[in-house]
Amino acid sequence: MNDDIGEVTRGAAALLVVPEWHGQRLSRDLDARVEEAKGLAIAIGLVVVAAHPIRLRQTRAATLLGVGQIDAIKPDIAAHDVQVVIVDAALTAIQQRNLETAFGAKVIDRTGLILEIFGERAATAEGRLQVELAHLDYQAGRLVRSWTHLERQRGGFGFLGGPGETQIEADRRMIRDRMARIRRQLEDARRTRQLQRAKRQRAPWPVIALVGYTNAGKSTFFNRLTGSDVMAEDMLFATLDPTMREIGLPGIDKAILSDTVGFVSDLPTQLVAAFRATLEEVTTADLIVHVRDIVHPDSEAQYDDVRAILDSLGVNGAQDGEGGGDAPDAIPQIEIWNKIDTADPERRAVIAEMAARRPDVALISAVTGEGVDAARILMALQLTAQHQTLRIFLGFDQGDAMAWLHARGEVLSDEVQGEGHLLTVRLDPADRARFERLWPARPDATSAPTP
Repeated sequence: MNDDIGEVTRGAAALLVVPEWHGQRLSRDLDARVEEAKGLAIAIGLVVVAAHPIRLRQTRAATLLGVGQIDAIKPDIAAHDVQVVIVDAALTAIQQRNLETAFGAKVIDRTGLILEIFGERAATAEGRLQVELAHLDYQAGRLVRSWTHLERQRGGFGFLGGPGETQIEADRRMIRDRMARIRRQLEDARRTRQLQRAKRQRAPWPVIALVGYTNAGKSTFFNRLTGSDVMAEDMLFATLDPTMREIGLPGIDKAILSDTVGFVSDLPTQLVAAFRATLEEVTTADLIVHVRDIVHPDSEAQYDDVRAILDSLGVNGAQDGEGGGDAPDAIPQIEIWNKIDTADPERRAVIAEMAARRPDVALISAVTGEGVDAARILMALQLTAQHQTLRIFLGFDQGDAMAWLHARGEVLSDEVQGEGHLLTVRLDPADRARFERLWPARPDATSAPTP
């Protein structure tokens, strides 16, 4: 590391380097990659003064970039007084150190930048611990930074400032000890969440998890459905800590809606591992709602990125006839195609035609509210798709069973007959099984598929 490199602060000038490997078939548009990298830099308070998309014929072990490419970037660094160079790729410790020496500026890679954003945005104690663990795991093998930031109560801006590399062995021990303590604390938090989740599972309310690429509009959609004021800005990773609220849906008095962290391409493996406990909320949901920015030029690539992360979490819900619905742990999924209000008329017509052919898609604008009612209906239909219609006779003295059915099902009719009530009730299979366990002697319960 260059000891003459000054400290980086908010508002500092940043330069982007966006490598593209020659001959590599990329699913992402290069301009969209540059814009996303800019968004990441802006999210951490940096000012992007220049961007260099670079075609690489081969990867240099020492610097990633070629000598000529480095020389071509240097004038911009000098002209704009650049303090940090962001390389939108994964760098080794050697490459990072050599590029810092060559540029005379701080250098961070995509992983480091995302970790910094998470470190600054995490609001809960558990979220801060998860980010710190991820940051330590990322930095532990690099040994190109000092570890004075470990004394902080929250993460963020670990690449800013620092007196330089010192006492490597002591640092290693401190990192290992700190990581062990954090893992113990996170395990305690995980057990607490499991208890809370178990309580929710005993309750009658279904859980809906919103997932999607960062800045797809999940939090805006969440606020539209719940009337909440969760932070929703046109900014990457505006939401990090999961938020849950109660909502009502057509035919469903109460459901729990969970807003989760946005995904991103090349999400650091350290973060996926650190946030796995939080993302368990997705794996235990009754319905996964994938919110997409359908107008984004990389919408399909973003869809693939989200699906890949869900697969890594063991979520294999059926989509597009792929057969995932037969998996034993499959979770139903639907798609919300958001931001239709930003499309021009021609593009809008094409998207609308595509959506009309998909029974698992709702086309909306979370900002204007267009299509949100249709999305609510789609969510309710998906949650009740497996519900059964039962005719159940309850005696007048069985008010507890009556209350249970009203709380957990949809009572379609209630007729007084003889010594009790003949109810027509819609229940999901799990609640039907619970009812039959709780009141095994109840007579005359028949079922038929819900029309």
